[in-house]
Amino acid sequence: MAYDKAAVRQLLDRVRADKRTALTAPEGKLVCDAYGIPVPQEGVATSAAEAGKLAQQMGGPVVLKIVSPDILHKTEAGGVLVGVKTPDDAVKGYDTILANAKKYKADAKIVGVQVQQMLGGGQEVIVGAVTDGSFGKLVAFGLGGVLVEVLKDITFRLAPATQNDALSMLDGIQAAEMLKGVRGGEPVNREALASLIVRVSELVNDFPEISELDLNPVFATAKGATAADVRIVCDFEPKEQRYRPSQQEIVTAMNRIMKPKAVAVIGASSEDGKIGNSVMKNLINGGYKGQILPIHPKADEILGYKAYKSVKDVPGEIDVAVFAIPAKLVAGALVECGEKKIPGAVLIPSGFAETGNHEGQKEIQDIGRKYNVRLMGPNIYGFYYTHSNLCATFCTAYDVKGSAALSSQSGGIGMAIIGFSRSAKMGVSAIVGLGNKSDIDEDDLLTFFEQDDNTQVIAQHCEDLKDGRAFAEVAKRVSKKKPVIVLKAGRTSAGAKAASSHTGALAGNDKIYEDVLAQSGVIRARSLRDLLDFARGVPVLPTPQGENVVIITGAGGSGVLLSDACVDNNLKLMAMPADLDAAFRKFIPPFGAAGNPVDITGGEPPTTYKNTVKLGLSDPRIHSLILGYWHTIITPPMVFAKLIVEVKQEMEAQGIRKPMVASLAGDVQVEEAAEYLYQHGVPAYAYSTEIPVAVLGAKYKWARGAGLL
Repeated sequence: MAYDKAAVRQLLDRVRADKRTALTAPEGKLVCDAYGIPVPQEGVATSAAEAGKLAQQMGGPVVLKIVSPDILHKTEAGGVLVGVKTPDDAVKGYDTILANAKKYKADAKIVGVQVQQMLGGGQEVIVGAVTDGSFGKLVAFGLGGVLVEVLKDITFRLAPATQNDALSMLDGIQAAEMLKGVRGGEPVNREALASLIVRVSELVNDFPEISELDLNPVFATAKGATAADVRIVCDFEPKEQRYRPSQQEIVTAMNRIMKPKAVAVIGASSEDGKIGNSVMKNLINGGYKGQILPIHPKADEILGYKAYKSVKDVPGEIDVAVFAIPAKLVAGALVECGEKKIPGAVLIPSGFAETGNHEGQKEIQDIGRKYNVRLMGPNIYGFYYTHSNLCATFCTAYDVKGSAALSSQSGGIGMAIIGFSRSAKMGVSAIVGLGNKSDIDEDDLLTFFEQDDNTQVIAQHCEDLKDGRAFAEVAKRVSKKKPVIVLKAGRTSAGAKAASSHTGALAGNDKIYEDVLAQSGVIRARSLRDLLDFARGVPVLPTPQGENVVIITGAGGSGVLLSDACVDNNLKLMAMPADLDAAFRKFIPPFGAAGNPVDITGGEPPTTYKNTVKLGLSDPRIHSLILGYWHTIITPPMVFAKLIVEVKQEMEAQGIRKPMVASLAGDVQVEEAAEYLYQHGVPAYAYSTEIPVAVLGAKYKWARGAGLL
């Protein structure tokens, strides 16, 4: 339907002119009418007699509510009477409500009393909207009434939401089964409820001044969904527009920064222990083949390279400048970079916003914008781009090339990434420090890595997203092509902010991150180890062709834990068809167990593993395998590992490629076997049933989000 935007604009302009921030309930009804949001019959009485007359016209029980711009929480003020049966009761109720309101707030402006047709039956839900500092407008859905306060069972999506987004919200709460009808109750009309969510999301998107909105309760029935109460809060303060370069501008600048032909080191030094010395040595010893240009006010040469007093003295173009000078000197040097038309500055120095020096950080931001210099940092370790042999950092040099691009907001996490990558022989395409994110942030990196042929998976650690909406929009696009993994730190600390609506109070920061990242197709890591394991394992696994997962294990105990892990990671254990069950039974002893997990027992020779795994890979109804190995004398760890690789390669020669992960239980020899499996395309872990299944779950989450299943 076409919305009556003019009516809403006129109404909001009147609210603004009255210097109010909240709409009255009757005004809320007019907004709902304009956007096709069903509300009950109602009218506003300005006398007791009028209240009785309205109740008589509606014929049946009514609800009376105080109408006052000064009373937002009507129930607290004794301003709501429910189940008013007769016109006489409505007359008495009018006087009661007015008396309660005056007692609650003597100077409150009273418009009248709203007389509203009383709704009953169906499931009470809440539909709302909030404005988040990072993500902007969000629409919310959850169980309504008192339950929403107690259970906080609510889910969020970016506004405007599509009908599919809205339908996914109905399944996104813990009490989703309630909507399907329980104990003989009728299921709700899902399409009508989803349509109401979409309308609310479009309303707040069309009118940014609506900062919070509550429809609570909404009565959802088999016939439709009707909002019994409407609360709308506005914020008319103008918002500062966020700086967003175009996709093409980002790609052009980032390509020159990440794959430079000439790198200047501002603050280069010949003295050991200085950051400018470490950066120079890493560039040289890392094998970078482009121009290395040391910048120093007094030196003629540094580590065998001709030095310049300023970047402006360098003949020819410079693609990126790495800063290794004190914070107080950065602004002056950055102006020179701008005048030299250098597209990127890597700001290693600390001493900016992280120490309270917000003015200093704002100054360099302004210089960057003025001269179109993109800033990485400040307060970072620098970055690596291995396919150019580029170590633009003071950290240890790194040269294991691969397809995983990682970034971190923290230097300590950056060092952990380097150490794990080296230890696990996980090749990386890039490791980038973002620090204070004065300019370049996660969505700039996503935009670069999206078109970087050397990168197949992107893993990012962040403490916040300064423009969550921009990130979500880019991630939604990129995750269709390449897995995007995010470790969001601080997920337990963010409490709900003070808000005047139920929805606002329930918008705990991390719940928003959880839902928006999922909406954007992002794989969320719960820990640093998850981030690293997913970054290593997800690109190794082929994309599954369906949801059916089978566990083959040599130990019953492992089978139980692996099954638990499948539930935790939203993996579907296949119900074993009778013919396939019989086929597995041919290979396992009578005291073993078919079904799923397939328990071949611990005393079996290598041929049993070989036959069961081969059957699992060859049957087209099975889409993924989880292997649970138990260390025995009959099938030692390396015998098992080589056998699995042999079967895998034999099936690949026939064109069969399925994801397969392994959990190895045993003595220290299982470590070598796990590494051998990993190097041959089977993510395998010694001493863990959880990690291999989580890696497979991450692959599935990406494949579902990218529409590949």
